Amino acid sequence: MSESPPTTPVCYRHPGRETYIRCTRCDRPICPDCMRAASVGHQCPECVSEGRRSVRPARTAFGGGAAGRHGYVTKALIALNALLMLLSIASDRGGDAAVGGSGFGGLLGGNTPLTDWGSVIGLAVFPDGTVGGVADGEWYRLVTAMFLHYGVVHLLLNMWALWVLGRSLEANLGPLRFLALYLIGGFGGNVAAYLFSAQNTASAGASTAIFGLFAAIFVIMRRLGRDTSAILPILVINLVFTFTVPGISIAGHLGGLVAGGLMALVLAYAPRSRRALVQSAGGAIIVVALIGLALIRTAQLLAG
Repeated sequence: MSESPPTTPVCYRHPGRETYIRCTRCDRPICPDCMRAASVGHQCPECVSEGRRSVRPARTAFGGGAAGRHGYVTKALIALNALLMLLSIASDRGGDAAVGGSGFGGLLGGNTPLTDWGSVIGLAVFPDGTVGGVADGEWYRLVTAMFLHYGVVHLLLNMWALWVLGRSLEANLGPLRFLALYLIGGFGGNVAAYLFSAQNTASAGASTAIFGLFAAIFVIMRRLGRDTSAILPILVINLVFTFTVPGISIAGHLGGLVAGGLMALVLAYAPRSRRALVQSAGGAIIVVALIGLALIRTAQLLAG
């Protein structure tokens, strides 16, 4: 009785191709077009896909996504602020800012119709006789003010600080946690400006959020055990400018510093076992507390 000739194995995905190479994971024969390099040998496409699904995505030390190293949120925030600066310039159709000596579109610090609409104002009577402000129901001002600037110089200073601080913090915290930190710092600064500034005084600028980032970089670096000696002098210099340069919202800067610092503490020291829950709850508590303070201020202004 004659023996049958040995059968040459063929690729499981391409039956017409003979091959002697097998997937090191499932042992199925694979042709050169199906081979995927592995740490040992080669794997088939299905095993590679299955391996990717089973691998946990990389996380930062504070639970954030590793995509933060690309700085997408930082870049998006800078782009948004720049876009709103262009819209602010465009809103000044009459050219009053340029003629009035404050520079085109508020280059040297003038206001425009857009900043009038979105800045933090407690309660004021506008030139057209209308009443407006946060106390009059314009609560959006507590958010929009952190994206508006009084002139290009104001914008450039804040965006430079955001570029320097934001990339480092976003890489360490991840995109979502960094965005939450930025927004809470800016919101906290605007609430502080609402609480402690004259009711008809307007304030705007990303510096509320920037001061929150200053506090956060100090907290995060300390938590990671890194040297913070270079951060303190920069923070002190900015605080000196805050108290000495006219027209700067002291309350807004200090409020952003406190709110950003508190949020950074929540992000940095949340227990690892329940990190996401504690971080989310901590951020929510800070926001609710800020809203509560704003409600108290509103009641005071309306009662007066």
